[in-house]
Amino acid sequence: MKGRVDAERRLLHRVIDEIATNVDLDAVLRATVEVVTEATGGDACFLHLWDPAEERLVLRAATAGFEDVVGRITLRLGEGVAGWVAQHRQVVTIPEDKWADPRYKYIPELRGEEFTSMLSVPVVSRSGSLVGVFNVHSRERRDFSPDDVAFLRMTASLVAGAIERAHLFRALAEKEAELEALMRRTIEAQEEERRRVATEIHDGVTQQMVSVWYRLQAALRALRSDPDRAEAELARARELVDEALEEARAAIYDLRPSILDDLGLVPSLRTLAARQLEGLELELELPETISLPPHHEVALYRIAQESITNVRKHAEASRVRIALRQEGDDVVLVVEDDGRGFDATASSPGRISFGLTGMRERASLAGGTLEVASEPGRGTRLEVRIPCQPAEVRR
Repeated sequence: MKGRVDAERRLLHRVIDEIATNVDLDAVLRATVEVVTEATGGDACFLHLWDPAEERLVLRAATAGFEDVVGRITLRLGEGVAGWVAQHRQVVTIPEDKWADPRYKYIPELRGEEFTSMLSVPVVSRSGSLVGVFNVHSRERRDFSPDDVAFLRMTASLVAGAIERAHLFRALAEKEAELEALMRRTIEAQEEERRRVATEIHDGVTQQMVSVWYRLQAALRALRSDPDRAEAELARARELVDEALEEARAAIYDLRPSILDDLGLVPSLRTLAARQLEGLELELELPETISLPPHHEVALYRIAQESITNVRKHAEASRVRIALRQEGDDVVLVVEDDGRGFDATASSPGRISFGLTGMRERASLAGGTLEVASEPGRGTRLEVRIPCQPAEVRR
């Protein structure tokens, strides 16, 4: 007895070492079924894992000689002995003539006719969720002992932990990739914003300041010889300074609209719609207030602003509907008009296409999506969906 216990301990240590040192889950599972086969004295071992998306057990590891069917054998819950064990979370032992058991299902690829006895043990996570099923088969009649069952249960527990760890590693890797992509898009957006502001300053404020300088020089030269001209030049210089100030304010406003800080998102949308869509039939479906992270507020406001601009300039609409609501963990913005529309499946005309691209980029940077539905003569519907749990929504 002591010799068997020592042997099982050594084999369990092999499983533990394999799990601890190998991040390749498939390699861990292959090594595990070989250890189980050796420890139980079986002739074959199959490990079926539960796929929640497909709602089926999938053969993920098998004793040498069955490699070609791994990944190809699937069972529904309750189908075959493995499916029954998965459904009921109970151990099944069949000493001989397993094909006589009403739960047994013959699968030619697994060569069931070669094996008469079997032991089937559920693999369950610490939280109690189904992970899979271990099946051990023997060619000769075999009364699987409580020690066999205990060893397989222990191995199943280790495998469940390894699979959970693999899922965590995969989720972490996916999250890291998402964060890297988000950082890259954020940096690109920041650089694009800097280029835009620099261009606006160069084309607007800088050029106006140059004009002011020339006007002041002209006024200085004419101050004594032609006072009227000097006064006119000074007046024009003052106008240019006022224009430059407006350009500078606009550039600052574009970074984050001050109205968001002063009023919040919902009043800002009301004000924007009322000003830009004056004369149109306007339908607003907005909550009284909604609290969102600042970058989400900016994204939604800018997308609404660009969409409203497109309606005003291109849609030839008579009615516009703007809605903001929470759907589960998403915040949804809808801008809909009854205008002339366009073919959303084809390339849009220049300004509209550029605007849609910019809106999609803003939505993407906020972790959301933007969908546009439009047909010629049937209006346009724009929907932005951003995953965000608002801190407060009151209606």
